[in-house]
Amino acid sequence: MSFFLPLNLRVGWYLALRQIRRASKWTTSLIVFVMVLTFLNLVAVTGILVGLIEGISNSYRIQYTGDVIVSALPDKSYIEDSPGVLKFIESLPQVTAISARYLAGGTVEANYLTRTDTSDKANQTGAQIVGVDPVAEANLTGLSKYVIEGAYLAPDDYDQILIGARILEKYSFGEQPGLTPLKNVVPGTKVRVTIGSNTREMTVKGIIMSKVDQIAVGVYMPEDELRQLASINNYDLSQIAIRLAPGTDAAAIRDLLNRSGVGDNAKVRTYIDAIPNGVADITNTFAMLGNMISSVGLVVASITIFIVIFINALTRRKFIGILKGIGISAAAIEISYVLQSLFYAVLGSGIGFALLYGFLVPYISAHPIDFPFSDGILYAPLPGTLLRIALLVATTLIAGYIPARMIVQRNTLDSILGRN
Repeated sequence: MSFFLPLNLRVGWYLALRQIRRASKWTTSLIVFVMVLTFLNLVAVTGILVGLIEGISNSYRIQYTGDVIVSALPDKSYIEDSPGVLKFIESLPQVTAISARYLAGGTVEANYLTRTDTSDKANQTGAQIVGVDPVAEANLTGLSKYVIEGAYLAPDDYDQILIGARILEKYSFGEQPGLTPLKNVVPGTKVRVTIGSNTREMTVKGIIMSKVDQIAVGVYMPEDELRQLASINNYDLSQIAIRLAPGTDAAAIRDLLNRSGVGDNAKVRTYIDAIPNGVADITNTFAMLGNMISSVGLVVASITIFIVIFINALTRRKFIGILKGIGISAAAIEISYVLQSLFYAVLGSGIGFALLYGFLVPYISAHPIDFPFSDGILYAPLPGTLLRIALLVATTLIAGYIPARMIVQRNTLDSILGRN
């Protein structure tokens, strides 16, 4: 095959291969190690920053919305024709789990039994109260796994609730606008739950902790209990969260539901559509910051290759002069040093690529980084990684070519005699 290559490239290949074989193994290993670190810096820094926000998206999908969520239209308080919509969704073969929810705004009051002065401020807070089928909700979102104190709901529980940890003083970040933490609330504590004009004393069965706000500041109870307390005399649902079979396109199911007429009675969104406003902007900002930080590593790697090639060529200046003197073209010698740079870049990127997808991505996916508001992952889509490899290789080739040309272009006789 080498017969068909241009002469300068064949000679350059021979010279590069000869020099790499004769180079110090420690020096080669060190340069490759620098390239591996540079590659990981290019991918991992941006990947972790963006993965922090991607962790929010994953949490919303897994713990709250499912792959697709159907909710009331903006000007409605419930999904119109809820039984018909639910029946149609259940008939879809792509659907593997459903949780139908009733939502109502209300207040939760604690310590009312010990408040002796009616002029004292009541220890109460507003909350979104959610009525669910405990079994269906646990199957879809794994809500039972997030009970950190007490126990999960049973379908036949009466006057018992799960309460989000963030509305309790013990777990809250302090008082926030519209959110006053409840004091002295543990499993078994009696609280008063009020929805509209209806108030009922209920028992806290468990406390749930999640990094999804809707769960962390919510109150859950069996659906029949909520329908009684909120005086819902029919089956007008507020939300239907849907989990799809693996590999199913959530956007395609969203469009199918809209075309089928469900979109006339409810708002149909994928989990990406349902992510809180601003998350996409934060993702773009973090990606930009990651690229800025990673570019520093790229510059360092370029300088490292430049110095290595320059010193290598400078110490072999006499040999380069002899090669030129016997008829080896300057282009062939320059190509040999560019190929050496390519060797370092490709080998370093290859090892980094194997570490990234063979270890880092699956490990961090299985053991997410515990950020205060997200279970961060390492977000490294293949197209973006390949682009960074190409950028690293291109930068390295330029960094190897410049010093080689500087040395090779010197006067042949001066190079042989060692004159400056």
